[in-house]
Amino acid sequence: MPTCETCGNDYDKAFQVTLNGKSHIFDSFECAIQALAPTCPRCGAHVVGHGVEKDDTIFCCAHCAKQEGVTELRDRA
Repeated sequence: MPTCETCGNDYDKAFQVTLNGKSHIFDSFECAIQALAPTCPRCGAHVVGHGVEKDDTIFCCAHCAKQEGVTELRDRA
């Protein structure tokens, strides 16, 4: 059985995610998020949705971006 790279669980319903040409095996979306989702540099939340981005930095929301000095981003247009 495939083994989850995050928790080590052997699970018959594990799935594969390919990111930037590298394959990863997980037993749950929770483990995939833990391993692959970007983390907001302000609050530490895993960015699972769209988030907001300035240069190469991804924030979970415009509020966190603003707290880091990025003022031009908005959650809504």
